Amino acid sequence: MDVLLRPWRETDAAACAALADDEGVAANLRDVFPYPYTEQDAHDFIALCLAADPGKALYCAVEVDGAFAGSISLTRGGDIARKSAELGYWFGRPFWGKGVATAAVRQMCAQGFGTWDIVRIFAEPFSCNRASCRVLEKDGFAHEGTKRLSVYKRGALLDSELYALIKR
Repeated sequence: MDVLLRPWRETDAAACAALADDEGVAANLRDVFPYPYTEQDAHDFIALCLAADPGKALYCAVEVDGAFAGSISLTRGGDIARKSAELGYWFGRPFWGKGVATAAVRQMCAQGFGTWDIVRIFAEPFSCNRASCRVLEKDGFAHEGTKRLSVYKRGALLDSELYALIKR
């Protein structure tokens, strides 16, 4: 299985919308990620990715054996958090449980540490998203704590977890 991180392309919109329009994907993401997810949502997101300042955000499409599989990003902190970056990702259901996320996270962290003068990459998955927590653990992220009742999703207050990877 070949997992490739690459720049976004306008031509990714249809494949992106097809995978993103899944309630199971949206359930584990921030509300800014729409559901239902339309092809226009994909075009808007791709435009944001292509216009991003590479000194502040790295956005990559993820391919598996040549097929679009999902999205991964790093967003650099500002001010006193300028040596940290937040990791975010999602993958379409056909790519769950196959090691795609683990491989993509490993590559993105290497890219972030290699591109920027950051020392810390963190992620905050919902506590109920055990699969995402496990991905981070497999990639060497340390569990720094549980943020109790820290997110409000679909009418419920939920816990989230804080994971971080420190540059070696």
